[in-house]
Amino acid sequence: MTPSEDCVVTDRGGIVENRHRVHVAVVDAKGRLLYTLGDPTRMTLARSAAKPAQALAILETNGFERYGFDDADLALMCASHSSEERHIARTRAMLSKIKAEEADLRCGGHSSLSETVNRAWIKQDYTPTAVCSNCSGKHVGMIAGARAIGAGAEDYHLPDHPMQVIVKRTVAELCDLDPQDVEWGIDGCNLPTPAFPLDRLARLYAKLASAADGGEWREGSSRRGPALARIFQAMTRHPDMVAGEGRYCTVLMGAFGGAIIGKLGADASYAIGVRASDDTRRLGADGALGISVKIEDGNVEILYAVVTEILEQLGIGSPERRKQLAEFHHPKRVNTMGVTTGGVSFPFKLRGYTPDGENSSPAALTR
Repeated sequence: MTPSEDCVVTDRGGIVENRHRVHVAVVDAKGRLLYTLGDPTRMTLARSAAKPAQALAILETNGFERYGFDDADLALMCASHSSEERHIARTRAMLSKIKAEEADLRCGGHSSLSETVNRAWIKQDYTPTAVCSNCSGKHVGMIAGARAIGAGAEDYHLPDHPMQVIVKRTVAELCDLDPQDVEWGIDGCNLPTPAFPLDRLARLYAKLASAADGGEWREGSSRRGPALARIFQAMTRHPDMVAGEGRYCTVLMGAFGGAIIGKLGADASYAIGVRASDDTRRLGADGALGISVKIEDGNVEILYAVVTEILEQLGIGSPERRKQLAEFHHPKRVNTMGVTTGGVSFPFKLRGYTPDGENSSPAALTR
């Protein structure tokens, strides 16, 4: 297996058109790296895949309880939503709970992540505003958290604001890193966004899934277990809030019925937490699994195909559940006349990881 094969291939008439480099890390609840592809330690901007960790920081300020948020609100805090009416309405309701105005949000409006919504907006000559941001729930949560700790909320988005200092510490702790080992940029929504090795993103999601199982992911960590479990359950119980109609995160979590959380990060990062099961034990996991993926060129359509292929190779869930993702697994390549022009193929195979750094045979994945 050569690095050039750690990719997805798209063709047109059997002629290779593009190769998309893939990086994958699969870890268990103890943080052990089990399977890899490409560079599992690639320094990766998690983007919106970091939202559950940011939501944990909000929960720990007590702003969540103080302002009477519910689990659907929590799901929206973790969301990259489609700006459907239900998402905008919930954002406005959340603002009302904290007695804030749309003008208090430090995110801007943008086109919807849903083409259906965009077409409707164009017909209405509608200009999206801050409540339409796919990150609006997270921003309302940050204002609530800032107020709960007695900090001014006007500049809650700035990297040195007390709320963001708490976020940075929380993210580092969930990734088992020193704060100085996490790098930070500015996200599309204007909040700080973390970068850390790809396998640490998988570790974060393994902890979320482990908490949902009632497990403790590190000695002395039980104080965070209930909050992490609540985030997992909020996302799986309200998958429509996390993304939207027909979107991958919503379809994935709906298909797996509470056994999996999945979250997109912009520019093709993705993370999944898988609760402990016969499938995870067969793969050699101690407890839950975390899976993180990065497509080198940022192609999100290819990302969804790869994530689905990884679930297939690992044998996570029944074939019937995975079949619900078929549209994403094998995206159609058709022209304007509906003629099939090519396809997508997966030459890669996940490789078992051993502590000495040698990769074992992918036969370890045989069901």
